Amino acid sequence: MTPVQGTPLIVYVPGLQPKPRAHLHSQELLRCLVEGVRRIDVETAAAISCRDTFELISWTYDFYGEHRDIDLDLSAIEKVLVKREASDRDMAIATSLNRRIARWLFGVADFIPFLVPHFATEEVEIHLRDFNRYRRNTDGVAENARQKLKSVLQKAAENGRPTLLLAHSMGSVIAYEALWQMSRELRSEFRLDLLLTIGSPLGQNIVQRHLLGSSSEGEDRYPANIQRWVNVAAVGELTAIDMKLANDFSMMIELGLIEVIDDRESFNYYHADGALSVHTEYGYLINEVTAGVVSEWWRGV
Repeated sequence: MTPVQGTPLIVYVPGLQPKPRAHLHSQELLRCLVEGVRRIDVETAAAISCRDTFELISWTYDFYGEHRDIDLDLSAIEKVLVKREASDRDMAIATSLNRRIARWLFGVADFIPFLVPHFATEEVEIHLRDFNRYRRNTDGVAENARQKLKSVLQKAAENGRPTLLLAHSMGSVIAYEALWQMSRELRSEFRLDLLLTIGSPLGQNIVQRHLLGSSSEGEDRYPANIQRWVNVAAVGELTAIDMKLANDFSMMIELGLIEVIDDRESFNYYHADGALSVHTEYGYLINEVTAGVVSEWWRGV
């Protein structure tokens, strides 16, 4: 069924690591988002539950050459779907001294790169390895991911569909760079209603130094096609070390390229393998902070 002209569209870009097959992945992502919205806005939840309003940019198979088994995640997803909020224990873990020390160490290492090997966990080392492969565009993997997104956004614009671009973790880098290319290289007239980044590493110095446009001057340094930007970071995050992006990209506001960059915090409560995992995408999507942004945008358009 072809969506009606002008129907709002939510486009989702996942982060690094292999993801389940696209149709299975999209189904579980949408379940979490719809449940999060349903808890605060039943009418909007019903509207976005139609798959024609949600499109996944499935890029990780091209990057890794493998899919993640969805069965590894289903039990944890079912549990978070019935959990209403972060428990006192979840919040205690997210704000624990060990977590705060880890965040501080990684924050220092972000400013002094040669310290990274001394503090990096296996997870961080894998993230840096994959990020470096992306930024070097090895085998065209970065441009392939950006092209998938640009095609969807351009088609949405041609069909007059107001669009919310929802991007998790490394997906926010792909989203930002694709938007930069559309406005600066392609000179497209496309304009995005809302960019919603969750668990984003865009505040990291190492990421900012390698963004497309980072070597340009003035307006050309930034995308010129984003109307509003909301950034959500979970307390205890080790990827979104810098939880606030408004200060990093304040020049976009000063130059009149964007109306607002709004930073918000959340307490995520998804558990993977019995442990709190504040960065996981399913936890971000069901969280009331993310859901509130989506509900507000949907009703606005």
